[in-house]
Amino acid sequence: MATKHFPKGLDGRQRDANGEIRQKRDDTLVKTLRQTYGDDFAKGTPGHTKLKTVLQREGADSLSDLLKKKGTV
Repeated sequence: MATKHFPKGLDGRQRDANGEIRQKRDDTLVKTLRQTYGDDFAKGTPGHTKLKTVLQREGADSLSDLLKKKGTV
């Protein structure tokens, strides 16, 4: 049985079946995000911390919102 593949979004994320780009998961670890956004991402936060915790601490609703607040986008 063949698997149906959907085109990737602008930042390389896979699209859902309805065509929307999948959102970043809030259980992603800070150390994983540092591979994409650099060592200064969530500076002073241990790498085993989840994105959800960083978003709550910074008062951001999403990773995109956090990056905009920090001026990295």
